[in-house]
Parts: sequence; structure tokens; C-alpha cells
Amino acid sequence: MTILEMLFIGFTVGLTGAMAPGPMLFATIESSLKTGWTAGPKVVFGHAILEVMICAFVVLGLASVMNYETTRAISLIGGISLCIFGGLILRDRKNARLDMGKSPEFAGPVIAGFISSASNPYFWVWWLSAGSGLIMEGLNAGLIAVGFFVAGHWIADAGWYLFVSVSVSRGRTFLTQGAYRLLLTACGLFLIIFGLWFIARQLI
Repeated sequence: MTILEMLFIGFTVGLTGAMAPGPMLFATIESSLKTGWTAGPKVVFGHAILEVMICAFVVLGLASVMNYETTRAISLIGGISLCIFGGLILRDRKNARLDMGKSPEFAGPVIAGFISSASNPYFWVWWLSAGSGLIMEGLNAGLIAVGFFVAGHWIADAGWYLFVSVSVSRGRTFLTQGAYRLLLTACGLFLIIFGLWFIARQLI
């Protein structure tokens, strides 16, 4: 894949993960009510700190044992995981709500981003399966490609959570529940299609 392709994939796949309901969304809403619209970027920063450590581990750990069979196996697992995550989003989309929910108390938005990510099993499963597969794919084009993939992922996170924090802090929701669920449907379908394409690239 080219560098621009990795940037696009990082953004689109990152956006599907960011929009899915979870601890980080609730932490952003809670922090936004307390500290205003800047909570969104701060939560993402805490989230990104953990992702930097994971990406470094994946690159340094897997690059040392990387060969054709290893790359192929990880990519296949990643593709299957993307399809599963897409199916879970489609399954749960009808009950998804973009509103206030119960979330744990945190010392601040940055810590909220770190802890809400670290305590979410979905986060770890994604990075150790689909995320690892995408990073391995990027390594074929060099570390710069991996950097662009991660940058695209963070741009998606920052954009979505900034939108949420601005919406909540100003006391109104710019996105209706129906539109939110429609977007989740599109995200789920995208992950399944992309996962199938990812698998096909390894089998053909």
C-alpha cells in the first residue's frame, strides 16, 4: 500500500472505532460537561499515549520475527477481526445512543482518555488483531507508512471527539439518534467490506 492509502485507511477505520459507543465516549461526555469543549482533544491525547506504546511494541516486537508466513497469518486474523467488529456494530446499532451515560470518575480528561481505553477489552482485541495486521501491512511500505496510518487514526479520533465535546458543552446535540445509527450502519458495512478485501489480498 502507498503512504496515502495508509493515511486513508487509518482515518476511515479509526472513525468507525471512534464512533462506536464505549467508555471513551462516555468519558468525553462527562469531561465536556465539567471542563468544556477542550475535553475532547484532551481525552484523545490520553488515548493516543497508550496507542503510541502499543504501536511501538507491535513494530519492534513483530518486525524482529516478520516473514511472509507471519505477515500473512496476522493479516488474515486482522481481516477476520474487522469483519467481526463490523458485524458487532451492525448488531448493536439499533440500541446505540449518543447521549449521557454512566461513566467512571476520572481526575481529568487526559487521564480519562488513557484509563477508559486501557480498561476497554475491545480496544486491546482490536489492536492485537486488526490493528496489528494493518501495521504489518504498512511496514511493507516502511515506517513512514505506519506513521501515516497512525496519524490518520488520530485525526479521526480527534475530529469525532471534538465534535462530541463541542456538542455536549454547548448543551445541544448536532446529530440525531437516527442519523447516528445510520452512520453506525455505514461504519459496520465498511468494516465488513474492508475486512473481506483484506482477507482476499492474502488468499489471492
